[in-house]
Amino acid sequence: MIARLFLDHPAKVDETFFEHMLFALKFSGLLFAAAGAALIHAFVPALCEKTASGIIKTLYERTCNRG
Repeated sequence: MIARLFLDHPAKVDETFFEHMLFALKFSGLLFAAAGAALIHAFVPALCEKTASGIIKTLYERTCNRG
């Protein structure tokens, strides 16, 4: 049960538990930044015009190129 919850998925992408945790935390932080940029853009359209979409594109590329 422990292995299934914590180790199986990271192993599928050729990472240790802690490597996967770091990747997921960085991913989460960038999603949070993208959400903030989108929120700013919603109120002031001239600001952060491509910030959120650029972050999302980068995250997509990173996840598609993983094991």
